[in-house]
Amino acid sequence: MLYHLLYPLVKYHTLFNVFQYITFRTIYAVVTALVLSFLIGPYIIRKLSLMQIGQVIRNDGPARHLSKEGTPTMGGIIILFCIIVPTLLWANLKNPYVWLLITVTAGFGIVGFIDDYKKWAQKDSRGLRPSHKLLGQCIIALGAALFLYFTGFNTSITVPFFKNVVIAMGWVYIPFVILVIVGASNAVNLTDGLDGLAIGPITIAAATYMLFTYLTGHTKIANYLQIMYVPNSGELTIFAGAMVGASLGFLWFNSYPAQVFMGDVGSLALGGTLGTLAIITKQEILLVLVGGVFVVEALSVIFQVGSFKLRGKRIFRMAPIHHHFELNGWPEPKIIVRFWIISIILSLIAISTLKLR
Repeated sequence: MLYHLLYPLVKYHTLFNVFQYITFRTIYAVVTALVLSFLIGPYIIRKLSLMQIGQVIRNDGPARHLSKEGTPTMGGIIILFCIIVPTLLWANLKNPYVWLLITVTAGFGIVGFIDDYKKWAQKDSRGLRPSHKLLGQCIIALGAALFLYFTGFNTSITVPFFKNVVIAMGWVYIPFVILVIVGASNAVNLTDGLDGLAIGPITIAAATYMLFTYLTGHTKIANYLQIMYVPNSGELTIFAGAMVGASLGFLWFNSYPAQVFMGDVGSLALGGTLGTLAIITKQEILLVLVGGVFVVEALSVIFQVGSFKLRGKRIFRMAPIHHHFELNGWPEPKIIVRFWIISIILSLIAISTLKLR
């Protein structure tokens, strides 16, 4: 909005020329999201408390979590608001990828909201039936996949470390997109089990994809790095920047001990958004590395369930794996910070692959 209002004024003064630069608008999208978080965060947390929208704790989890019963949840509303509003203010709203990201974020947020609402209304930690939740996620991801496919988006994927390896997917790209988006959404959702555990890696991953979107959307840099150039994708740097600012702002309230939890309205939306960013930047495979913490959390659940069904034995004391470490006596803050450190290391390795080709 500000871009469309102020950039045309360049004909009256060169000062307004700064609004053409993605880097300038990204910086202010981050700042705007951060400031908005600090402004609306306390108000929304207070409202959630007054409405008694508190977290329902599962009975079979670590005993120390029972003290968190009643902590305001659905705080993901803060994150989504602080992503979408700065994007609308600073991005070029004629860019179709911007609207695709907003739609995916809002769509997954709605699915998460319904899930959180059912948990609160029924006082049951299970919420939506898994099949219904998965169906909603798949419908939104299918819409994104069809949009990309039928608007001429490049359906090839590249392989990290191998500059000349390009896999043409054709129509198979549609289920591939669904898998990436829905998989990322659920992986983040599974990680969101400790104070600040999910939002820390999300902030790091969003910052990494903020860099990827800028590089992928810049024809000269993309050519120099020998990565796939995606026209118009650079504008998503602003969206990713807003995501970084909103995540940092939420971390202010969600850090241990948490004043508010993001709930599924936040975790499902952030994961789906991260998967969509990976798709548009053509860095889908690198998401496994950038979001390595989320991948390990999801795999720990898959292996735990698979092992119990096939062998009648558990691999971990409890899944997702962060609960395993809790039951082994690790203090919650130690688990959280160590997972953050691992996320930073993995993201740095992912960035390094841009030169290792």
